[in-house]
Amino acid sequence: MENILILGSGLSAIGACYLAMKKKMNIRISDINNITQAHKNLFTKFNVFWEEGGHSLSHLNWAKSIVKSPGISNEIDFLKEARKKNIPILSEVEFAFQYIKNTSNSKIIAITGSNGKTTTSELLYYILKKSGFDVEICGNSFSHSFSQKVIDKLSKYYVLELSSFQLEDIKYFQPDISIILNLSPDHLDRYNSNVEKYYDIKMAIQSNQQQDDVFIYFADDKNINKRLHKCGEVTFIPFGKAKHAQNNTAWIENEKLIINHKKIFTMVLHEMALQGRHNVYNSMAAGIAAKILGVNNDILRQCLSDFKGVEHRLEPVLKLDDKLFINDSKATNCNSVFFALETIKKPIIWICGGVDKGNDYSILNDLVHQKVDVILALGDASKKIESHFKKIVPSILKLNSMQDAVLQANKLSIPGHTILLSPACSSFDMFHDYQERGRIFKECVFNL
Repeated sequence: MENILILGSGLSAIGACYLAMKKKMNIRISDINNITQAHKNLFTKFNVFWEEGGHSLSHLNWAKSIVKSPGISNEIDFLKEARKKNIPILSEVEFAFQYIKNTSNSKIIAITGSNGKTTTSELLYYILKKSGFDVEICGNSFSHSFSQKVIDKLSKYYVLELSSFQLEDIKYFQPDISIILNLSPDHLDRYNSNVEKYYDIKMAIQSNQQQDDVFIYFADDKNINKRLHKCGEVTFIPFGKAKHAQNNTAWIENEKLIINHKKIFTMVLHEMALQGRHNVYNSMAAGIAAKILGVNNDILRQCLSDFKGVEHRLEPVLKLDDKLFINDSKATNCNSVFFALETIKKPIIWICGGVDKGNDYSILNDLVHQKVDVILALGDASKKIESHFKKIVPSILKLNSMQDAVLQANKLSIPGHTILLSPACSSFDMFHDYQERGRIFKECVFNL
């Protein structure tokens, strides 16, 4: 039996562990952080060796391969030593893919982008499910990893949301359809402020695709366009604002969304459930993929008109005294906040902050000047936010808790204001993840 070392003990690691057990491999779990008692009990139950608080170098004399959880940087000393010993390092996504390609004819639709990938993944899954497809959704923002899903049940289709972290260690991963929605600066703390490295890792989603595979991409994105010459013989399907820009398969014309694949599809923009320019592009990408897979126009139109959206992404929470509270906790970079500010038409009280990931806030200057009356800044980034915006928004408060932020927002706002939680930062200084941050925001709003 092959010896496999799994780094980390979260959802990805648990999925990889179950898959390794199914493959009858010898397994060790190693986490530099503490392992939850529930997961310790699970490993003990299945006689899986585990350690916490560090990675013992002795494992490198035992392991034939390593599966790395996405939260672990490739720059840690342990992995540098592993590479010196030529031990293969795989992402959990690669580990699951190598299993599935040998056991089924399942089709994979893989989606990435700096912004919009969760919404697009959820929308495509919704469309396929409504069309009667045997489909599962998993990956970056979801409660099941790819590994967990492929051993629970082999489905015909998998919609897979992928972050750059999950794409770092792919080797043979080959989706049938890949989608890149956009590329903008994010996670620069992970990549030593090298934005080009981050973009190249994102583009790797299509690196192993062949001519029969499809690569759907946003043609108006200059960072994608400058990398197209590096792509292989994959079938390119661009989409964008205008019809003739790059032979687009989907575009906007006369306030209508148009998808020109086989039978042409048109839909008036104001009839779509997801509003805002960015969501039109998300809908284009999902719609193109759906039509490639055989979804008919009537079902596609119905789904685009009644899709409910994604929790924590421009999610209306409550209207109180003609003040609208919106939870956009998933907006962990400036581009996401840009889309939120652009979409909202009324004056804004903006709650933001957390752990800064190397943000350039200047892209928000004009929208903040036009729309934001008050900034309420939380967490580690509050000082940087105040320093950047103090000449644009005179009223900036630094606060210590979400409860204080919501109370102040309600106190300082007047009827007609939108109170927007759109952090531009990760949540790890005050919350476990953006979901917890969004849930606590909603609890605080409902307690007003």
